[in-house]
This record gives sequence, structure tokens and C-alpha cells, in this order.
Amino acid sequence: MIQYKRVYDAIEDTDGHRVLVDRIWPRNLRKEALDGQWLREVAPTTELRRAYHRGEINYAQFSNCYQRELAARPACWWPLLDLAAAGTLTLLYAAKDVERNNARVLAEWLEDELERRGPASSPVCYAQ
Repeated sequence: MIQYKRVYDAIEDTDGHRVLVDRIWPRNLRKEALDGQWLREVAPTTELRRAYHRGEINYAQFSNCYQRELAARPACWWPLLDLAAAGTLTLLYAAKDVERNNARVLAEWLEDELERRGPASSPVCYAQ
């Protein structure tokens, strides 16, 4: 299961593996308070993030551009697939908007990738 929430929200037992997916460290957050890991390379590029925050592009455009960035850099998000397949993965972000943020785009991307990956199967036996 993949979920996303603000890094400032309380840590819960249901969070599973927690990963901060922002390029810059959240304001007023001590490093010890993260209780997880930080994968800044999976975050949108600085240029894309700035264009979205300045209002130069809307959320749909941001989402499309970020998905193209993800497609170009699979090594950045592959480790997250294994974490999600093994249990709950919580993607953490610092943005104020809980509906339109990079963690949501990434969560949907990873869900699609897990679906494509499909369940493991054993090889076909041609013994008979």
C-alpha cells in the first residue's frame, strides 16, 4: 500500500516505511524528527518545482512534466517499488496543499508501476 502525507503530521504505527520525497529539507523540521529516509533525487527538478509554485504551470501540467521526469530516471524510484511491495510505504512531503503535490503524483506513478509489475508467478512446467 502506498500513501502520502505531510511530513509535519504525527508519526503513526500505520505509516510503515517513511520516505521524504522533497528536493529541499522541510522548514522547521529537525533531522531526527523524520523517522525515515530522504530520497531527494526522486523529487521534481528545481526548475519544475519553481514553475509550479510561481503559477507558471497548473497542476495538470506539473503532473505531466513530473511523470516525464520519473520515466527518464527509473533508478530513482525503483527502490520505492520494493518497499511498497513489502508493506506500507508513506511518501512524505512538506507542501501545504494536501491534494496537489509531488508525493501524490509519485504515489500514483508507483501504484501504476506495481500494477504493471503484477504478482510473481512460477514458470510454466512442460513436463507432460
